[in-house]
Amino acid sequence: QVQLVESGGGLVQPGGSLRLSCVASGLTFRLNAMGWYRRPPGKERELVASINSAGASTNYAAAVKGRFTISRDNAKNTVYLQMNSLKPEDTAVYYCNAGFRWGQGTLVTVSS
Repeated sequence: QVQLVESGGGLVQPGGSLRLSCVASGLTFRLNAMGWYRRPPGKERELVASINSAGASTNYAAAVKGRFTISRDNAKNTVYLQMNSLKPEDTAVYYCNAGFRWGQGTLVTVSS
């Protein structure tokens, strides 16, 4: 059974940083592209960032480019999202994705 378990969300002030982690099990992690999505309050889920299976290619939404960094450690079956210079509009539930598989989400709230 595939499981994606996110952690690292929380409350942070504008301008602050957080690092999200997603640990995967039940799949051959090193063969899977991974992604982070988010669902802001009252809005649809949107792609934040993605990374290919080897970690050599990444893609970012325009709203986060230059502030967020996606990375992965295939030895630890983990994908990360480093979020810097956070803004109130980054407030959302963040989800880890592997193809059609989703984690349960972790809430990030950016507020003073």
